[in-house]
Amino acid sequence: MKHSILGVCRVMRLALTTLFSCVLLPLPAFADIVSDWNEKAFATMAEARVGGGSQQARTAAILHKAMFDAIQTAAKSGASGASPEAAAHSAARRVLTDLYPGQKVGIEATYETMQAKLPGSAAKTAGIEIGEKAASSFLTECKADGFDTPETYRPSTSPGGYVPTSSVVMSHAAGVKPFALQSVSQFRPGPPPKLDSAVYARDYNEVKELGGAKSSKRTAWQTETARFWEITGASAWNQAARGLLANRQLSLSDSARLFMTLNFATSDALLAVFDAKYHYGFWRPITAIRNGDRDGNDATERDAGWQAAINAPLHPEYPCAHCVVDGAAGVVLKSVFGAGPVPEFTLNYAAMPGVTRKYSTITQLEDEVSMARIWGGVHFRNSNEVGHLLGKRVGEYVLKSASVSAQ
Repeated sequence: MKHSILGVCRVMRLALTTLFSCVLLPLPAFADIVSDWNEKAFATMAEARVGGGSQQARTAAILHKAMFDAIQTAAKSGASGASPEAAAHSAARRVLTDLYPGQKVGIEATYETMQAKLPGSAAKTAGIEIGEKAASSFLTECKADGFDTPETYRPSTSPGGYVPTSSVVMSHAAGVKPFALQSVSQFRPGPPPKLDSAVYARDYNEVKELGGAKSSKRTAWQTETARFWEITGASAWNQAARGLLANRQLSLSDSARLFMTLNFATSDALLAVFDAKYHYGFWRPITAIRNGDRDGNDATERDAGWQAAINAPLHPEYPCAHCVVDGAAGVVLKSVFGAGPVPEFTLNYAAMPGVTRKYSTITQLEDEVSMARIWGGVHFRNSNEVGHLLGKRVGEYVLKSASVSAQ
């Protein structure tokens, strides 16, 4: 009996050792040409000094829609037809050289390197032609979407009165055609809390205490987090998608669909949030706190010299744009990777070399961003909550949209 028990123990010990060994082994990194072109697109935009999240998301949406259409068309050509890989490369090259001609040399070099990995054949030639046509068609369609309309925002002022002179961001969003939404105002939320409300006083005092440049309540980690999340949401969430895909192999078509859906959702969510921002025109915390004696709320004490921990973006406060991207992107990525634990993925920000943020769930990333905007002193909590919900509604709509369905 004693030997029998020892034998069972040895078997259990061996099983547990094997189990933990499997858990600790690093997961394989999967090659993904769609991820490669996504990374190249954001590198190209960095070289071109494209800082706006809306333009980044739009570029990525056009890129991945063209790649997805090209891959689908090539796949339908049959076993002896066109190469989907060649079609994807060709579509990507066409989109990026059209949108960023100043970076053409680097784009062409990447394209030649990627196409060289495919053997020369009639299928490759046919794929290249399909990719070119798919990209050209969608680029033509997008040129009429109103995104490049001149910015004509008129600050509120009386003749002769000074106003800050920096150009605002995306004030023309209401006139831009979205990728999947019926209109940018389709899910427009209600107004921000009234200035004399308890919710407004709660949010005012929270950001005043935690988001000030000289806050003694904010930890060093929270300060780093606030600074890190000056990174645009489009850049961060595409980086997250690449990290998640490194441990989850998808087919070429499914990978293309994921990035297309992700960027349709984030681009449309940003249009939706900017539509709401300029519709309501709500003040940033720095303006609110310096005018706390004028808001009609006895629970909001003025601080004339208050400064936010980071610079506020040049657009109205309500709702939160980072949070709307979180909501939209989170819905899309959870539809593929799930809402629970995932293999750890990391994010980096070029402006903060050496700093790496690590995440084990998608929700963890969403929650961190929301708090970062409070710690940075640029958003009120209610704005974060409303923005995140708006993003979720956009993301859910895009997932069901015919524009991203199987073709």
